Amino acid sequence: MKAAVIGVGHLGQHHARLLASLPGVSLAGVVDINKDRAARIAGDYGTTAFGDPGEISGLEIAVIATPTESHSAIARPLIEAGVHTLIEKPIAQTLAEADALIAAAKQSGAVLAVGHSERFNPAVTAARPYVNDPRFIEVHRLGTQLGRSLDIDVVLDLMIHDLDLILSLVPSEIESVEAVGVPVLTPKVDIANARVRFKNGCIANLTASRISRDQIRKIRFFQRERYVSIDTAAREVEMYQLMPQPGGLPKIDGGKLTVPGDEPLKSELEDFVAAVREKRAPAVPGEQGRAALALALRIVELMRQ
Repeated sequence: MKAAVIGVGHLGQHHARLLASLPGVSLAGVVDINKDRAARIAGDYGTTAFGDPGEISGLEIAVIATPTESHSAIARPLIEAGVHTLIEKPIAQTLAEADALIAAAKQSGAVLAVGHSERFNPAVTAARPYVNDPRFIEVHRLGTQLGRSLDIDVVLDLMIHDLDLILSLVPSEIESVEAVGVPVLTPKVDIANARVRFKNGCIANLTASRISRDQIRKIRFFQRERYVSIDTAAREVEMYQLMPQPGGLPKIDGGKLTVPGDEPLKSELEDFVAAVREKRAPAVPGEQGRAALALALRIVELMRQ
């Protein structure tokens, strides 16, 4: 299948690298407004730099890794033309844009996937079978990534990863949301905290920052008789649970879990390509990308009140 990457900056260059290595996929071109960067990435992976994706004949799949504000304008013509498209998170800038992309994909039959790569983090995959009824979730995603994605708040930049994960792990509708955010070094919110209460009683407390000194990416799940801790940066999982003992008090058993797996971005692209070949929905379809965006925008709105 002929593939293209639109936007080969910090993340897009890795999409290009991985697509060029996937069996059955031909990296037909890369597109970037920075012509020198596009030419360099094209040279690295044996393809051609283009000024517009419309210049690539016979294009079948596209990955869009441009700034969020341009996602809809770039993706919609491709999807309407039947090009299977993976859009980096967030899916779009507004829910109206997201709805239009989802509708276009249904109309054309194109596969629409959203790049929530933490879904494919091997630590998340290893922990998922043990997270079945969380009552309290504590999330810290702290980093020093102030040099990029400054067109959006930290909620849409970083926290949205964890919002998507939580929505995929808590089988309940949202009851209420509280949030606070502070623009420290940029006009956008750089550090934020949100408290999401679900109708089943689960509460998720999330903190995201792009101005912290140290990088921390941890999610802790507390549920009846079990505790699960995921370090998505180190790709490590710890799980402890109460084990009944015949005729005696239960004991605590657990420790680190084995975490096999590949690079999350590679697994994400493999799933996307497989979804196209098998004519099935991807692991993170447009509708789920929209759900994460809706919650993120709700948090952003609350921070502005």
